[in-house]
Amino acid sequence: MAAFSLADIPVIETERTVLRPHRLEDFDAYAGMWADPVVTRFIAKPRTREESWQRFLRHAGSWSLIGYGFWAIEEKATGRFIGEAGFHDLKRDITPSIEGIPEAGWGFVADMHGKGIASETVAAFVRWADSRFAGPTVCIIDPANGASLRVAEKNGYRETGRTAYHGEPTILLERRGSVGSAAHGG
Repeated sequence: MAAFSLADIPVIETERTVLRPHRLEDFDAYAGMWADPVVTRFIAKPRTREESWQRFLRHAGSWSLIGYGFWAIEEKATGRFIGEAGFHDLKRDITPSIEGIPEAGWGFVADMHGKGIASETVAAFVRWADSRFAGPTVCIIDPANGASLRVAEKNGYRETGRTAYHGEPTILLERRGSVGSAAHGG
């Protein structure tokens, strides 16, 4: 997988959003999003500003070292940072191992929940993945997170097993795309 310089990270547009590299000026909104218990209720505890900064920096490193990562999500109509989404490899201590497989993830500010933005965004980045990755992509979702499970299913992810991550029940899902495919996702 070819690595990207920050200037080469692809920009993807959907009807209502722009997926683009994170910018330093996104950080306050980013930290606010990840401090919100509504946003983190199915993921982890709300993050401190310091924890958010560490994760924020990780995004640039992912693109430059492994050739994929997370995009900042900008609302097209306002230019406002409304979330992030993409792929990472977090070397998770999970069985079965998903290390080395691009893992999809997404998170949005609370006022964007329930508006179809996640489905629209995930559809866009899995289409990008179909042109880049020869193998499957995966995601892990809390069984109680019905909204994210529906988004994943709508975009071709299928449950492959139930496991635990950090002692909590987790559903492992996989999506089989195809390099060069133009019509996947929902």
